[in-house]
Amino acid sequence: MIKTGKLASVLTWVVLFLPGMALAQTDPGVQSGNRGTGATLINPANDPNGFYAFFQDGLTRFQEMETVSNSANVGLGPRFNSNQCSSCHAQPAVGGTGAAVNPQFQFTRNGVAPGNTTPYFITANGPTLEARFPFFFNNYGTTNTNSSHGRANLKVPNGDVPYGGANLSAPNGGVEDLYTVTGRSDAGSCNLPQPNFSAARAANNIIFRIPTPVFGAGLIENLDDSTLLNNQLVNNNNNLGISGSFNRNGNDGTITRFGWKAQNKSLHIFAGEAYNVEMGVSNELFPQERPSPGEDQQQTGLPTTCLNLAGVGYPEDTSNPTSTPNAAVLDDVSAFANFMRFLAPPPTGAVVLNGQRVSPSMIATGSALFSSIGCAACHNPTPGTTQVSNFVPSLSNAPVPAFSDIEIHHMGTGLADNVSQGNAGGDQFRTAPLWGLGQRIFLLHDGRTTNLITAIQDHASQGSEATFVVEQFFNLPPPQQQEILDFLRSL
Repeated sequence: MIKTGKLASVLTWVVLFLPGMALAQTDPGVQSGNRGTGATLINPANDPNGFYAFFQDGLTRFQEMETVSNSANVGLGPRFNSNQCSSCHAQPAVGGTGAAVNPQFQFTRNGVAPGNTTPYFITANGPTLEARFPFFFNNYGTTNTNSSHGRANLKVPNGDVPYGGANLSAPNGGVEDLYTVTGRSDAGSCNLPQPNFSAARAANNIIFRIPTPVFGAGLIENLDDSTLLNNQLVNNNNNLGISGSFNRNGNDGTITRFGWKAQNKSLHIFAGEAYNVEMGVSNELFPQERPSPGEDQQQTGLPTTCLNLAGVGYPEDTSNPTSTPNAAVLDDVSAFANFMRFLAPPPTGAVVLNGQRVSPSMIATGSALFSSIGCAACHNPTPGTTQVSNFVPSLSNAPVPAFSDIEIHHMGTGLADNVSQGNAGGDQFRTAPLWGLGQRIFLLHDGRTTNLITAIQDHASQGSEATFVVEQFFNLPPPQQQEILDFLRSL
Protein backbone atom coordinates (compact mmCIF):
# COMPACT_ATOMS: atom_id res chain seq x y z
CA MET A 1 0.00 0.00 0.00
CA ILE A 2 1.26 3.47 -0.81
CA LYS A 3 1.76 5.64 2.25
CA THR A 4 -0.73 8.42 1.61
CA GLY A 5 1.20 10.96 3.63
CA LYS A 6 4.05 10.74 1.15
CA LEU A 7 2.04 11.08 -2.03
CA ALA A 8 1.38 14.11 -4.12
CA SER A 9 -2.32 14.93 -4.09
CA VAL A 10 -2.63 14.01 -7.76
CA LEU A 11 -2.20 10.34 -6.80
CA THR A 12 -4.73 10.21 -3.98
CA TRP A 13 -7.05 8.24 -6.23
CA VAL A 14 -4.40 5.53 -6.59
CA VAL A 15 -4.52 4.90 -2.85
CA LEU A 16 -8.29 4.63 -2.99
CA PHE A 17 -8.63 2.42 -6.01
CA LEU A 18 -5.36 0.50 -6.40
CA PRO A 19 -6.24 -2.42 -4.08
CA GLY A 20 -9.10 -3.47 -6.34
CA MET A 21 -7.18 -2.74 -9.51
CA ALA A 22 -4.14 -4.75 -8.47
CA LEU A 23 -6.21 -7.93 -8.50
CA ALA A 24 -6.69 -7.56 -12.25
CA GLN A 25 -3.00 -7.83 -13.14
CA THR A 26 -0.14 -9.97 -11.91
CA ASP A 27 3.61 -9.72 -11.82
CA PRO A 28 4.71 -12.80 -13.80
CA GLY A 29 7.46 -13.17 -11.21
CA VAL A 30 11.03 -14.37 -11.52
CA GLN A 31 11.43 -16.27 -14.75
CA SER A 32 13.04 -19.68 -14.44
CA GLY A 33 15.51 -21.34 -16.74
CA ASN A 34 18.89 -20.24 -18.02
CA ARG A 35 18.66 -17.44 -20.54
CA GLY A 36 22.42 -17.46 -20.98
CA THR A 37 23.08 -14.83 -18.33
CA GLY A 38 26.61 -14.86 -16.94
CA ALA A 39 28.43 -15.46 -20.20
CA THR A 40 31.29 -13.32 -21.44
CA LEU A 41 30.97 -10.86 -24.30
CA ILE A 42 34.48 -11.80 -25.48
CA ASN A 43 34.66 -13.83 -28.64
CA PRO A 44 37.73 -16.05 -28.06
CA ALA A 45 38.29 -16.11 -31.81
CA ASN A 46 38.54 -12.30 -31.88
CA ASP A 47 40.51 -11.51 -28.74
CA PRO A 48 43.78 -9.96 -29.92
CA ASN A 49 44.97 -9.00 -26.44
CA GLY A 50 44.18 -12.32 -24.76
CA PHE A 51 41.63 -11.02 -22.26
CA TYR A 52 39.49 -14.16 -22.29
CA ALA A 53 41.98 -15.79 -19.90
CA PHE A 54 41.70 -12.75 -17.64
CA PHE A 55 37.91 -13.05 -17.63
CA GLN A 56 38.13 -16.70 -16.60
CA ASP A 57 40.68 -15.90 -13.91
CA GLY A 58 38.46 -13.10 -12.58
CA LEU A 59 35.46 -15.42 -12.51
CA THR A 60 37.43 -17.88 -10.39
CA ARG A 61 38.61 -15.24 -7.95
CA PHE A 62 35.13 -13.73 -7.74
CA GLN A 63 34.03 -17.03 -6.18
CA GLU A 64 36.96 -17.58 -3.82
CA MET A 65 36.26 -17.54 -0.09
CA GLU A 66 38.30 -15.10 1.99
CA THR A 67 39.71 -15.91 5.42
CA VAL A 68 41.34 -13.72 8.05
CA SER A 69 44.71 -15.50 7.96
CA ASN A 70 46.30 -18.91 7.44
CA SER A 71 45.21 -19.45 3.84
CA ALA A 72 45.93 -18.29 0.31
CA ASN A 73 43.05 -15.80 0.43
CA VAL A 74 43.74 -13.74 3.54
CA GLY A 75 42.46 -10.33 4.56
CA LEU A 76 38.83 -10.83 5.63
CA GLY A 77 37.65 -8.30 8.19
CA PRO A 78 38.01 -7.05 10.85
CA ARG A 79 34.43 -6.16 9.80
CA PHE A 80 32.60 -7.57 6.81
CA ASN A 81 29.25 -8.21 5.16
CA SER A 82 30.31 -11.36 3.33
CA ASN A 83 33.36 -13.48 2.64
CA GLN A 84 33.18 -13.88 -1.15
CA CYS A 85 31.99 -11.70 -4.00
CA SER A 86 29.72 -14.34 -5.47
CA SER A 87 27.76 -14.84 -2.23
CA CYS A 88 26.18 -11.40 -2.79
CA HIS A 89 26.23 -11.50 -6.60
CA ALA A 90 24.65 -14.86 -7.38
CA GLN A 91 21.20 -14.46 -8.96
CA PRO A 92 20.61 -15.77 -11.58
CA ALA A 93 24.33 -16.39 -12.20
CA VAL A 94 27.65 -15.24 -10.81
CA GLY A 95 27.72 -11.47 -11.25
CA GLY A 96 24.06 -10.94 -10.46
CA THR A 97 22.34 -9.75 -7.32
CA GLY A 98 21.14 -11.44 -4.13
CA ALA A 99 19.88 -15.03 -4.37
CA ALA A 100 16.73 -16.56 -2.91
CA VAL A 101 18.71 -18.13 -0.07
CA ASN A 102 20.65 -15.48 1.83
CA PRO A 103 24.15 -16.70 2.81
CA GLN A 104 24.45 -13.93 5.41
CA PHE A 105 21.84 -15.70 7.54
CA GLN A 106 24.13 -18.68 8.12
CA PHE A 107 27.32 -16.79 9.02
CA THR A 108 26.75 -16.99 12.79
CA ARG A 109 26.00 -20.70 12.46
CA ASN A 110 28.65 -21.99 10.10
CA GLY A 111 31.78 -20.43 11.60
CA VAL A 112 32.09 -17.38 9.32
CA ALA A 113 31.05 -15.03 12.16
CA PRO A 114 30.78 -17.24 15.27
CA GLY A 115 31.12 -14.46 17.85
CA ASN A 116 28.24 -12.45 16.42
CA THR A 117 24.47 -12.39 16.43
CA THR A 118 22.40 -12.30 13.26
CA PRO A 119 20.97 -8.78 12.73
CA TYR A 120 17.19 -8.58 12.94
CA PHE A 121 16.82 -7.72 9.24
CA ILE A 122 18.85 -10.66 7.91
CA THR A 123 16.55 -13.59 7.18
CA ALA A 124 17.03 -16.97 5.55
CA ASN A 125 15.06 -16.13 2.42
CA GLY A 126 15.21 -12.35 2.48
CA PRO A 127 17.48 -10.02 0.47
CA THR A 128 21.24 -9.90 0.86
CA LEU A 129 21.79 -6.52 2.52
CA GLU A 130 24.23 -3.90 3.66
CA ALA A 131 23.17 -1.40 6.33
CA ARG A 132 23.90 2.29 6.79
CA PHE A 133 23.04 4.83 9.50
CA PRO A 134 22.12 8.07 7.69
CA PHE A 135 23.08 10.15 10.75
CA PHE A 136 25.41 9.83 13.69
CA PHE A 137 23.71 9.56 17.06
CA ASN A 138 23.40 12.46 19.48
CA ASN A 139 23.80 12.50 23.26
CA TYR A 140 20.22 11.35 23.68
CA GLY A 141 20.51 8.41 21.33
CA THR A 142 22.21 5.09 21.81
CA THR A 143 24.53 3.06 19.67
CA ASN A 144 26.20 0.39 21.80
CA THR A 145 25.56 1.22 25.42
CA ASN A 146 25.21 -2.13 27.15
CA SER A 147 28.14 -4.09 28.51
CA SER A 148 27.78 -6.88 25.98
CA HIS A 149 28.77 -4.47 23.21
CA GLY A 150 31.27 -2.51 25.24
CA ARG A 151 31.30 0.70 23.24
CA ALA A 152 30.25 4.12 24.46
CA ASN A 153 27.71 6.36 22.78
CA LEU A 154 28.84 8.35 19.79
CA LYS A 155 29.06 11.97 20.93
CA VAL A 156 28.37 15.18 19.08
CA PRO A 157 28.66 18.78 20.28
CA ASN A 158 26.19 19.82 22.96
CA GLY A 159 23.13 21.70 21.84
CA ASP A 160 22.14 19.45 18.96
CA VAL A 161 18.45 18.73 18.90
CA PRO A 162 17.59 15.08 19.46
CA TYR A 163 15.48 13.38 16.81
CA GLY A 164 14.80 9.85 17.94
CA GLY A 165 18.49 9.50 18.81
CA ALA A 166 19.73 10.60 15.37
CA ASN A 167 21.56 13.91 15.01
CA LEU A 168 20.32 15.51 11.80
CA SER A 169 23.22 17.96 11.72
CA ALA A 170 25.79 15.12 11.66
CA PRO A 171 25.34 13.09 8.46
CA ASN A 172 26.88 9.63 8.43
CA GLY A 173 25.75 7.30 5.64
CA GLY A 174 28.75 4.97 5.79
CA VAL A 175 28.35 1.22 5.63
CA GLU A 176 27.93 -0.43 9.03
CA ASP A 177 29.27 -3.91 8.41
CA LEU A 178 27.04 -6.66 9.74
CA TYR A 179 29.69 -8.94 11.22
CA THR A 180 33.11 -8.91 12.84
CA VAL A 181 35.90 -11.51 12.96
CA THR A 182 35.43 -11.87 16.74
CA GLY A 183 35.35 -15.51 17.78
CA ARG A 184 37.06 -16.91 14.67
CA SER A 185 39.99 -19.22 15.23
CA ASP A 186 42.06 -17.31 12.66
CA ALA A 187 41.35 -13.85 14.17
CA GLY A 188 43.58 -13.95 17.23
CA SER A 189 42.48 -11.70 20.09
CA CYS A 190 40.58 -9.19 17.96
CA ASN A 191 37.34 -8.45 19.79
CA LEU A 192 34.98 -5.97 18.14
CA PRO A 193 31.31 -5.14 18.78
CA GLN A 194 28.71 -5.28 16.06
CA PRO A 195 26.80 -2.07 15.42
CA ASN A 196 23.67 -1.79 17.54
CA PHE A 197 21.18 -2.24 14.74
CA SER A 198 18.25 -2.51 17.13
CA ALA A 199 19.02 0.93 18.57
CA ALA A 200 19.26 2.30 15.05
CA ARG A 201 15.87 0.82 14.24
CA ALA A 202 14.38 2.41 17.37
CA ALA A 203 15.86 5.76 16.29
CA ASN A 204 14.53 5.35 12.73
CA ASN A 205 18.13 5.76 11.64
CA ILE A 206 18.90 2.78 9.45
CA ILE A 207 18.61 2.13 5.72
CA PHE A 208 19.54 -0.81 3.51
CA ARG A 209 21.01 -1.54 0.09
CA ILE A 210 21.03 -4.73 -1.95
CA PRO A 211 23.85 -5.71 -4.36
CA THR A 212 23.66 -4.30 -7.86
CA PRO A 213 24.05 -6.82 -10.70
CA VAL A 214 27.10 -6.22 -12.87
CA PHE A 215 26.13 -7.94 -16.12
CA GLY A 216 26.99 -5.70 -19.06
CA ALA A 217 28.92 -3.34 -16.79
CA GLY A 218 31.82 -3.06 -19.25
CA LEU A 219 29.50 -1.53 -21.82
CA ILE A 220 28.30 1.09 -19.33
CA GLU A 221 31.91 1.83 -18.39
CA ASN A 222 32.81 2.36 -22.05
CA LEU A 223 30.16 5.01 -22.76
CA ASP A 224 31.93 8.33 -23.22
CA ASP A 225 30.65 11.43 -21.45
CA SER A 226 29.64 13.12 -24.69
CA THR A 227 27.28 10.29 -25.54
CA LEU A 228 25.65 10.46 -22.11
CA LEU A 229 25.35 14.25 -22.27
CA ASN A 230 23.78 14.19 -25.71
CA ASN A 231 21.35 11.55 -24.49
CA GLN A 232 20.48 13.73 -21.51
CA LEU A 233 19.47 16.57 -23.85
CA VAL A 234 17.01 14.23 -25.54
CA ASN A 235 15.69 12.97 -22.21
CA ASN A 236 15.06 16.47 -20.88
CA ASN A 237 12.69 17.19 -23.76
CA ASN A 238 9.64 15.87 -21.93
CA ASN A 239 6.48 17.10 -20.21
CA LEU A 240 6.63 14.53 -17.45
CA GLY A 241 8.35 16.43 -14.67
CA ILE A 242 11.57 14.50 -15.27
CA SER A 243 14.94 16.24 -15.22
CA GLY A 244 17.89 14.05 -14.33
CA SER A 245 21.49 14.97 -13.68
CA PHE A 246 24.79 13.13 -13.47
CA ASN A 247 26.88 12.26 -10.48
CA ARG A 248 30.48 13.27 -11.06
CA ASN A 249 33.96 12.35 -9.97
CA GLY A 250 35.39 14.76 -7.42
CA ASN A 251 38.85 14.64 -8.99
CA ASP A 252 38.41 15.09 -12.73
CA GLY A 253 34.74 16.08 -12.90
CA THR A 254 33.75 13.30 -15.29
CA ILE A 255 30.52 11.33 -15.06
CA THR A 256 30.42 8.50 -12.55
CA ARG A 257 28.12 5.57 -13.21
CA PHE A 258 28.34 2.58 -10.84
CA GLY A 259 26.50 1.96 -7.59
CA TRP A 260 22.95 2.81 -6.51
CA LYS A 261 23.79 6.51 -6.61
CA ALA A 262 26.26 6.28 -9.52
CA GLN A 263 28.99 7.20 -7.05
CA ASN A 264 31.86 5.21 -8.59
CA LYS A 265 33.73 6.17 -11.74
CA SER A 266 35.11 2.84 -12.94
CA LEU A 267 34.78 -0.88 -12.39
CA HIS A 268 38.26 -0.86 -10.90
CA ILE A 269 37.21 1.64 -8.22
CA PHE A 270 33.88 -0.14 -7.79
CA ALA A 271 35.70 -3.43 -7.12
CA GLY A 272 38.31 -1.89 -4.84
CA GLU A 273 35.70 -0.18 -2.69
CA ALA A 274 33.60 -3.34 -2.40
CA TYR A 275 36.62 -5.46 -1.45
CA ASN A 276 37.48 -3.00 1.31
CA VAL A 277 33.98 -2.18 2.55
CA GLU A 278 32.06 -5.42 2.06
CA MET A 279 34.83 -7.88 2.94
CA GLY A 280 37.33 -5.75 4.84
CA VAL A 281 40.22 -6.53 2.49
CA SER A 282 42.64 -3.63 2.02
CA ASN A 283 43.96 -3.30 -1.53
CA GLU A 284 45.97 -1.14 -3.88
CA LEU A 285 43.04 1.27 -4.36
CA PHE A 286 41.93 1.33 -0.72
CA PRO A 287 45.14 0.47 1.16
CA GLN A 288 44.07 1.11 4.77
CA GLU A 289 42.09 -1.14 7.11
CA ARG A 290 38.57 0.24 7.40
CA PRO A 291 37.19 1.21 10.82
CA SER A 292 33.46 1.62 11.33
CA PRO A 293 32.14 5.10 10.50
CA GLY A 294 31.91 5.90 14.21
CA GLU A 295 35.46 4.74 14.97
CA ASP A 296 36.82 6.64 12.02
CA GLN A 297 34.98 9.94 12.50
CA GLN A 298 34.27 10.17 16.20
CA GLN A 299 36.65 7.87 18.04
CA THR A 300 40.11 6.38 17.66
CA GLY A 301 40.03 3.89 14.81
CA LEU A 302 40.48 0.15 15.06
CA PRO A 303 42.09 -1.39 18.15
CA THR A 304 45.71 -2.47 17.62
CA THR A 305 44.67 -6.07 18.35
CA CYS A 306 42.59 -5.99 15.16
CA LEU A 307 45.29 -4.65 12.82
CA ASN A 308 47.39 -6.74 10.42
CA LEU A 309 45.49 -9.90 11.32
CA ALA A 310 46.56 -11.50 8.05
CA GLY A 311 50.20 -10.97 9.01
CA VAL A 312 51.19 -9.85 5.53
CA GLY A 313 51.18 -6.06 5.99
CA TYR A 314 49.19 -3.58 3.94
CA PRO A 315 47.61 -3.64 1.51
CA GLU A 316 46.52 -7.24 1.92
CA ASP A 317 45.63 -7.56 -1.77
CA THR A 318 48.54 -6.75 -4.09
CA SER A 319 49.80 -7.72 -7.52
CA ASN A 320 51.82 -10.92 -7.83
CA PRO A 321 54.77 -10.11 -10.12
CA THR A 322 56.48 -13.50 -9.96
CA SER A 323 53.36 -15.58 -10.63
CA THR A 324 52.33 -17.35 -13.81
CA PRO A 325 50.35 -17.43 -16.06
CA ASN A 326 49.90 -13.78 -17.04
CA ALA A 327 46.48 -13.42 -15.42
CA ALA A 328 47.86 -14.56 -12.07
CA VAL A 329 50.10 -11.49 -11.88
CA LEU A 330 47.12 -9.22 -11.30
CA ASP A 331 45.86 -8.29 -7.86
CA ASP A 332 42.37 -9.50 -6.94
CA VAL A 333 40.73 -6.11 -7.48
CA SER A 334 42.03 -5.92 -11.06
CA ALA A 335 40.84 -9.46 -11.66
CA PHE A 336 37.38 -8.62 -10.30
CA ALA A 337 37.23 -5.57 -12.55
CA ASN A 338 38.11 -7.62 -15.62
CA PHE A 339 35.48 -10.21 -14.77
CA MET A 340 32.79 -7.54 -14.51
CA ARG A 341 34.07 -5.62 -17.53
CA PHE A 342 33.75 -8.62 -19.82
CA LEU A 343 30.40 -9.95 -18.59
CA ALA A 344 27.84 -9.88 -21.39
CA PRO A 345 24.55 -8.06 -20.98
CA PRO A 346 21.74 -10.32 -19.77
CA PRO A 347 19.76 -11.65 -22.74
CA THR A 348 16.03 -11.13 -23.01
CA GLY A 349 13.79 -14.19 -22.83
CA ALA A 350 10.32 -15.65 -22.96
CA VAL A 351 7.83 -14.95 -20.17
CA VAL A 352 5.55 -17.49 -18.51
CA LEU A 353 2.49 -16.17 -16.68
CA ASN A 354 0.25 -18.54 -14.73
CA GLY A 355 1.75 -21.49 -16.56
CA GLN A 356 1.15 -20.04 -20.02
CA ARG A 357 3.77 -18.52 -22.30
CA VAL A 358 3.09 -14.87 -23.10
CA SER A 359 3.00 -14.19 -26.82
CA PRO A 360 5.80 -12.12 -28.38
CA SER A 361 3.19 -9.70 -29.74
CA MET A 362 1.93 -8.92 -26.24
CA ILE A 363 5.49 -8.33 -25.04
CA ALA A 364 6.07 -6.00 -28.00
CA THR A 365 2.88 -4.13 -27.13
CA GLY A 366 4.07 -3.83 -23.54
CA SER A 367 7.36 -2.38 -24.77
CA ALA A 368 5.53 0.27 -26.79
CA LEU A 369 3.30 1.14 -23.84
CA PHE A 370 6.34 1.35 -21.55
CA SER A 371 7.69 4.11 -23.77
CA SER A 372 4.41 5.85 -24.50
CA ILE A 373 3.50 6.48 -20.85
CA GLY A 374 6.97 7.89 -20.08
CA CYS A 375 8.86 5.07 -18.37
CA ALA A 376 11.54 5.23 -21.06
CA ALA A 377 12.25 8.89 -20.27
CA CYS A 378 14.52 7.55 -17.51
CA HIS A 379 14.76 3.89 -18.37
CA ASN A 380 16.10 4.58 -21.86
CA PRO A 381 16.22 1.41 -23.97
CA THR A 382 19.80 2.50 -24.65
CA PRO A 383 21.72 5.63 -23.59
CA GLY A 384 23.96 5.30 -26.63
CA THR A 385 26.76 3.36 -28.29
CA THR A 386 30.16 2.66 -26.73
CA GLN A 387 33.41 4.30 -27.74
CA VAL A 388 36.23 2.29 -29.32
CA SER A 389 37.72 -0.09 -26.76
CA ASN A 390 41.38 -0.88 -26.20
CA PHE A 391 40.41 -4.08 -24.36
CA VAL A 392 38.41 -6.27 -26.73
CA PRO A 393 36.61 -5.59 -30.03
CA SER A 394 33.24 -6.61 -28.58
CA LEU A 395 33.28 -3.53 -26.33
CA SER A 396 33.70 -1.21 -29.33
CA ASN A 397 30.85 0.63 -31.05
CA ALA A 398 28.33 -1.53 -29.23
CA PRO A 399 24.76 -0.65 -28.25
CA VAL A 400 24.03 -0.62 -24.53
CA PRO A 401 20.49 -1.99 -24.02
CA ALA A 402 20.54 -1.18 -20.32
CA PHE A 403 17.15 0.53 -20.01
CA SER A 404 18.82 3.31 -18.05
CA ASP A 405 20.03 6.84 -18.72
CA ILE A 406 22.80 6.46 -16.06
CA GLU A 407 21.47 9.71 -14.58
CA ILE A 408 20.47 10.35 -10.98
CA HIS A 409 16.89 11.42 -10.28
CA HIS A 410 14.91 12.70 -7.33
CA MET A 411 12.75 9.78 -6.21
CA GLY A 412 10.84 11.53 -3.45
CA THR A 413 10.16 10.85 0.19
CA GLY A 414 8.99 7.29 -0.36
CA LEU A 415 12.35 6.01 -1.58
CA ALA A 416 14.68 8.57 0.02
CA ASP A 417 17.37 7.08 2.25
CA ASN A 418 18.91 10.37 3.48
CA VAL A 419 22.37 9.25 2.34
CA SER A 420 24.40 11.52 0.07
CA GLN A 421 27.17 10.16 -2.16
CA GLY A 422 29.08 12.53 -4.41
CA ASN A 423 26.56 14.88 -6.04
CA ALA A 424 23.66 12.53 -5.29
CA GLY A 425 21.48 13.72 -2.45
CA GLY A 426 19.36 11.81 0.01
CA ASP A 427 16.47 11.15 -2.38
CA GLN A 428 18.49 10.76 -5.59
CA PHE A 429 19.29 7.42 -7.21
CA ARG A 430 20.78 6.28 -10.48
CA THR A 431 18.16 4.99 -12.89
CA ALA A 432 18.55 1.28 -12.20
CA PRO A 433 19.35 -0.61 -15.43
CA LEU A 434 16.45 -2.94 -16.14
CA TRP A 435 18.29 -5.48 -18.27
CA GLY A 436 18.08 -8.78 -16.43
CA LEU A 437 14.95 -7.70 -14.52
CA GLY A 438 13.13 -10.86 -15.60
CA GLN A 439 15.28 -12.97 -13.28
CA ARG A 440 15.70 -10.62 -10.32
CA ILE A 441 14.04 -11.58 -7.05
CA PHE A 442 14.38 -8.49 -4.84
CA LEU A 443 13.52 -5.07 -6.22
CA LEU A 444 14.32 -1.41 -5.54
CA HIS A 445 17.52 -0.25 -3.87
CA ASP A 446 16.73 -1.88 -0.54
CA GLY A 447 15.02 -5.06 -1.71
CA ARG A 448 11.80 -4.07 0.02
CA THR A 449 9.59 -5.94 -2.41
CA THR A 450 9.60 -8.86 -4.84
CA ASN A 451 6.57 -7.59 -6.74
CA LEU A 452 6.85 -5.36 -9.81
CA ILE A 453 3.51 -3.70 -9.13
CA THR A 454 4.68 -2.61 -5.70
CA ALA A 455 8.00 -1.44 -7.12
CA ILE A 456 6.21 0.72 -9.69
CA GLN A 457 3.85 2.04 -7.03
CA ASP A 458 6.76 2.97 -4.75
CA HIS A 459 8.23 5.20 -7.45
CA ALA A 460 5.45 7.69 -6.64
CA SER A 461 5.71 9.94 -3.61
CA GLN A 462 6.09 13.59 -2.72
CA GLY A 463 9.00 15.05 -4.69
CA SER A 464 9.49 12.09 -7.03
CA GLU A 465 10.18 12.78 -10.70
CA ALA A 466 8.37 9.52 -11.49
CA THR A 467 5.02 10.42 -9.89
CA PHE A 468 3.26 11.51 -13.08
CA VAL A 469 4.49 8.47 -15.00
CA VAL A 470 3.25 6.16 -12.25
CA GLU A 471 -0.13 7.87 -12.53
CA GLN A 472 -0.03 7.19 -16.27
CA PHE A 473 0.60 3.50 -15.60
CA PHE A 474 -2.34 3.15 -13.22
CA ASN A 475 -4.55 5.09 -15.63
CA LEU A 476 -4.12 2.29 -18.17
CA PRO A 477 -6.74 -0.45 -18.39
CA PRO A 478 -5.60 -3.55 -16.46
CA PRO A 479 -4.86 -5.57 -19.63
CA GLN A 480 -2.40 -2.91 -20.78
CA GLN A 481 -0.80 -2.75 -17.34
CA GLN A 482 -0.34 -6.51 -17.62
CA GLU A 483 1.38 -6.12 -20.98
CA ILE A 484 3.92 -3.75 -19.43
CA LEU A 485 4.54 -6.16 -16.56
CA ASP A 486 5.05 -8.99 -19.05
CA PHE A 487 7.46 -6.87 -21.05
CA LEU A 488 9.51 -6.02 -17.94
CA ARG A 489 9.88 -9.68 -17.05
CA SER A 490 11.10 -10.38 -20.60
CA LEU A 491 14.17 -8.21 -19.98
